[in-house]
Amino acid sequence: MKRYGNLWPQIIEFENILLAARNAQKGKRFRDNVLAFNYNLEHELNHIQHILQTQTYRPGTYRTFQIREPKPRLISAAPYRDRVVHHALCNVIMPILERSLIFDTYANRLGFGTHRALHRFTEFARSSKYVLQCDIRKYFPSIDHKILKTLLRRKIKCPETLWLIDAIIDGSNDQEPVVTHFPGDDLLTPLERRRGLPIGNLTSQCFANIYLSGFDHFVKEQLGIKKYLRYVDDFALFSDEKQVLVNARAAIEAELETLRLRIHPMKSQLYKTEIGANFVGFRVFANHVRIRSENLQRSRRRLRRLQREYKSSQISFEKLTQSIQSWGAHLKHADSWHLRDDIFTTLVFTKA
Repeated sequence: MKRYGNLWPQIIEFENILLAARNAQKGKRFRDNVLAFNYNLEHELNHIQHILQTQTYRPGTYRTFQIREPKPRLISAAPYRDRVVHHALCNVIMPILERSLIFDTYANRLGFGTHRALHRFTEFARSSKYVLQCDIRKYFPSIDHKILKTLLRRKIKCPETLWLIDAIIDGSNDQEPVVTHFPGDDLLTPLERRRGLPIGNLTSQCFANIYLSGFDHFVKEQLGIKKYLRYVDDFALFSDEKQVLVNARAAIEAELETLRLRIHPMKSQLYKTEIGANFVGFRVFANHVRIRSENLQRSRRRLRRLQREYKSSQISFEKLTQSIQSWGAHLKHADSWHLRDDIFTTLVFTKA
């Protein structure tokens, strides 16, 4: 297995840090912290370069908040300077780590994403009799720091780069508590091992993919499951033989234990594909794809909020148009012509 070294000069190069700042501000250019950073851009970039070169960089304090949709989750927002550092690191290491990923993992990868994952899921579902669909229980809060660092060291040997990776992992704030015992643990083991990555970080998304990369290869290569895909912590195996998937589930649970992970007992099911399967906000049937009802209800609430915001001049016409076009494009991935016609013909946006 090839390990990569001499990455540090690329990470701390001024042009890379400048690119990182440009990437970090996408969609956030007019926020106060971004405007303040850009007002003294050259000074800020030189400062980041200096604290990386001298290895005096220390992650700042996270701002945390809860979101309720699509499910309750704790989101952690790092200071903007830290987000620039995360991008500078990922600009260099992500192309390297990508090489070890299987083709059919779709989250947080350039050119992949939910819609491409949906199309692949649909292809597998319509050519198979059975699906084993699994969800990892509390995935981000359960990621074990020691195991993650070991996995990253199998790919990277550059000492300075590993120092920065460790600083970011060790700087993670406390996540939702997960107390789970695994074979060989004593009573205190789950409390002694540091776990959890902040969901809002670019680095967390990158590390989350790598954490399950070996597991993906296990399913494909050792279990011999040809039709398999994963989107973050939601994965599915397809087969025409039910017993193949019954046996696979037991092997999967044992393999995930080596990563100190468990599948969700209620959200992990084996069933016939003909009854329909939920995936990334859609429901896939043999002859059509629908928007899941809870996603549709959430989208309707969002449209009503956009109506209120536009009426009170909180958003511009351009921003409104962009949001509606984006949502319309999302709906097109389902068989939703009548639904879109019904929604958009009754939708009225007026100024106060």
